This record gives sequence, C-alpha cells and structure tokens, in this order.
Amino acid sequence: MADFILPNLGDGVAQGDVLKVLVKVGDTIAVDQPIVELETDKATIEVPSDVAGKVKEIRAKAGDKLKPGQVVLVLEAGASGASGASSAAPVAPVAPDAPAAAERPKVVDIAAGRPAPAAAPTPAPPAASVVTAAPAAPSVRRLAREIGVDVSQVTGTGPGGRITQDDVKEFAKRVMNSFGSGGQAAAASRPAGAGPALPDFSKWGEVERKAMSGIRRKTAEHLSHAWNTIPHVTQFDKADITGLEAMRKKYRGEAEKAGGNLTVTAVAVKVIATALKAFPQFNASVDAAGEAIVYKKYINVGIAVDTENGLLVPVIRNADQKNLIQLSIEINQLAEKAKARKLTLDEMSGGSMSISNLGGIGGTSFTPIVNWPEVAILGISRGGFEPVWNGTAFEPRQMLPLSLSYDHRLIDGADAIRFLRWVAEALENPFTLALRG
Repeated sequence: MADFILPNLGDGVAQGDVLKVLVKVGDTIAVDQPIVELETDKATIEVPSDVAGKVKEIRAKAGDKLKPGQVVLVLEAGASGASGASSAAPVAPVAPDAPAAAERPKVVDIAAGRPAPAAAPTPAPPAASVVTAAPAAPSVRRLAREIGVDVSQVTGTGPGGRITQDDVKEFAKRVMNSFGSGGQAAAASRPAGAGPALPDFSKWGEVERKAMSGIRRKTAEHLSHAWNTIPHVTQFDKADITGLEAMRKKYRGEAEKAGGNLTVTAVAVKVIATALKAFPQFNASVDAAGEAIVYKKYINVGIAVDTENGLLVPVIRNADQKNLIQLSIEINQLAEKAKARKLTLDEMSGGSMSISNLGGIGGTSFTPIVNWPEVAILGISRGGFEPVWNGTAFEPRQMLPLSLSYDHRLIDGADAIRFLRWVAEALENPFTLALRG
C-alpha cells in the first residue's frame, strides 16, 4: 500500500479548495501525473503525484478544503517516486510551460502576487501532526510547539502576514477562553480582525450562502490589510485628452498590426513610468517595522484586470524602457492571460505603482485602494466632452477624470497634487513624454 499525501503548496499557502479530482478508483497512475486541481489564495494549481500505483481509495472531493500533510489517495502496491517524508517537502508554483517535476505543482492561474495570511484560526491539533507553510521565525514556531498551537492556524499581523509571538499568544488565549463557553467558542474560531458575527438573515427571508473562492478570499484579505495599514488620501483632477485621442486614433492601426491595442491605459502606463522617475517617492515602500523607506531603482507598473474570477493585477516590467507599441502589445497579452487564468506568480509580483481604469464601464470618479506594499495607485474614470473656457469662449473638450490615492505616511498632499498635475499635463501633451524621457 502507498499513500499520496498533499505536499507543501508554497510559501504562505496553508490550504487549497478542491476544484476537481482528476483520477478515479481503479485508475493506474504514474509519478508526475496530475491528481487534483486546487484553488489556493494565490493560484489554481494541478498537483502531481509523487507515487505510482492503482487507486484504491480517494479521500477528497470537489468542495473539500485540503491542507499539506493530508492523505488524498490510497494506492495499491506500486512503484514509488518519493518517500512519505519527501512528499511533504515544499512545492513552489511554476509557470504552465515550465518542466514538470514531482515536487512542484503546475500553476494555471494567480490570484495575487503577495504572501497570504495564514488560514482562519481553529482550535489547535497536536503541533507535530500538521505540515505548515505559515511564515514565522524559528523562535515563533518554537513557542507555538511549546504551548501546543498549530502555527498554520494563526493569522499573522506582522509585515507581509508574518506571524509574531504576540499572534501565537493571542490565538492560544482565544482558544482557552472558548472552552466551557459555547457562545465564545465561535468567536475564538474566527480570524482576528474578522469583526462581529453576522446576524441570522434567514429570520427575515430566504438566503443562500456560498463559500468565497480562493481569489475572492485573497482579494478580501489583501485589500483589508491595505486599508487597515495605509492612511489613504485621494486627489482628483481632470486631463484634457482631446489632442491625445486624435493621435491615439491616428496610430491605433499601427499598434493593431503589431498585435497590440493602443488604449488610454497603454498611454497611462508610459506616463506613470516617466512620472516615477521625476517623483521617486512614489516608487517606494514603507517598512514600518524597520522604520525605513525602500526606494526602488526599477520601474514596474501594475494593471488591474477585471476577470470572471476576480480582480487580477499583472505587472509590466521595466515599463520606462518600452515604447507605446511595445506596451500596448504586452498589456494585451497579459490581459488575455489573466482572463484565461494563465498568469504566473512572477507576472503578478514586483509592481512599483498600479493603474485601475474603469472608464470602459462608467463612472465619473472613485477612490482606488493602494495596492500594498506600493504607496500610490492611479484611477481612471470615463472621459467625456465638456465645455471648457479658452479665454474668449467655451469650446467642447474631451476631459478624462483622474483619481490618485496615496500613502500619507510617505507622500504629502502637495507632492501628490504635483504628481497628479504632472500626469495630467503629460496626457494633455504627449510630446512631453519624449521630451522628458
């Protein structure tokens, strides 16, 4: 007999939701054959087997939540590609076209490119019985073992969702308080910061309850962390893009022949990439724990993409080194990969600043949430013609609403409006992009 045990799914990934079991009882499987498709906080992955044999029993089904260390399949005697110990070794997500390996699942979609906090806390099982992927220092893990806490169940409040000693102590306190008080048990099992329990809505009528998908859960966690961590301020302005639209339509065909789409977003990426050179404090991150500011020498611009699976933010790397045709092609390719659930973790990571363009849907303005650990995000709403006074008369001009949200710990209001004015003027006079480099 041999078991297929779910391996470690990667740094910060504590569990996965089963989307599909790819084998059935009686199948003969080989090493490296995909066994189960999981949706995690970061990706949809196919997990390959590290053992071979005939499937005798399947201990998972669609909708189940699996953690590393759990038995997924029981096999009849067959060749084994790895020992039981090695099957629980860390598994790093890889791109769809990367070579297959027994110790790594294949990534087919990404939810976000940031470390995820650990799963919701529940009363701890014996610490030695669970393989964890929660980010914590050795001293924190040692404390958790000593007091009988499963560190993978603790929600981290440190930088990047890292678990601190105080997090472990607070978790243990909640669990201890839950014993002997049924009313407090549910509260103890809720994640820190989850807020009070919802009322029973069924008292007032019919309801339907659906579990969050991994992507939606990750989005909720990431945006909650960003909102709670960053003191947000939003500046608003408008850019006169009458001239820009004329030029964009003139050269749109050239971009299409090259495989791109010369959109306002593509132009905005070029503008932001150039602006980050002039305003380096916008290309930085705040290290609150280390009381320092990290200034980045590279310029990567994130693009928010609306998909059926949720909001994804692929990153255009070295955006300052690419022309508008190149940017339009790359944005088009990444957007298609996002919608097809084929983005890799690397394509979702390392942004300097992000852009969220809702103009294609509508709206006159909005307050985008900064994509932590970045310190600013540009929001673009739907443009339209407005009467603008030219000194002697009103004339119709195409105006584009802009919203700049920023981290007030690093960026002052005066610098923010200077940055936004710079962006607006660059959109109004595209020649300045070439002039300023």
